[in-house]
Amino acid sequence: MRVTVVGSGDAFGSGGRFQTCIALGPDDPEVPSHTLVDCGATSLVALRQQGFDPNSIETVLISHLHADHFGGLPFLILDGQFRRRTQDLTVVGPPGTRDRLNEAMEVCFPGSSTAERRFAVHVAEHAERTPLSTGRLTVLPFEVRHASGAPAYAIRVEDTQGASIAYSGDTEWTDALIDASAETALFLCEGYSPTPVRWHLDLEALRENLDRLTTRRLVLTHLSPAALELDLDGWETAHDGLSLTV
Repeated sequence: MRVTVVGSGDAFGSGGRFQTCIALGPDDPEVPSHTLVDCGATSLVALRQQGFDPNSIETVLISHLHADHFGGLPFLILDGQFRRRTQDLTVVGPPGTRDRLNEAMEVCFPGSSTAERRFAVHVAEHAERTPLSTGRLTVLPFEVRHASGAPAYAIRVEDTQGASIAYSGDTEWTDALIDASAETALFLCEGYSPTPVRWHLDLEALRENLDRLTTRRLVLTHLSPAALELDLDGWETAHDGLSLTV
């Protein structure tokens, strides 16, 4: 599985980084298709900067309904409409995603939620620890601790060849992260702050629980200004454009 960290930043672009967006794929270079894990408000810019065709995105998996993780969807959908996209788009997110997406479309571009398009937008919603197949991938959500007006999830993704990754989303430490990342090849994990901050994962808590994680590779992402100023020697950290194969 090819994994590209399109955006590794926090909500406020700290360090000049784009907001959260992770691209999975393509499996077949001759038929490029991608799944996104989160699609922050800056993601369309980041995708284009890194050479991704937004019309190649088949599925978007949303961890939670904050704009730096889901706010790029109205732009992705409108871009597809104006560039004559014909392939349907599937969005999988927390309970309430369908309504929140329609509301966001109307706030950003009034009338856009009901506009006729050449493609459909299908919305499915996570159910706690219930697998969902997108055809190419199996998605398993684990509820975590992050207030966003709807449940927030860590997401585990496995392809048909058995390659698996996990993504923490935004969360305080919770033992759900142990299950979400168990035996994965890669765990993209929030490392937001040096010390505890409500609703976010701090490096103290993460360090205390490292020996409980069985992932083969942990990479920090979603770093705050305070974390970016640290000497992070000993931690592997993501950056915009980081490409990995698992």
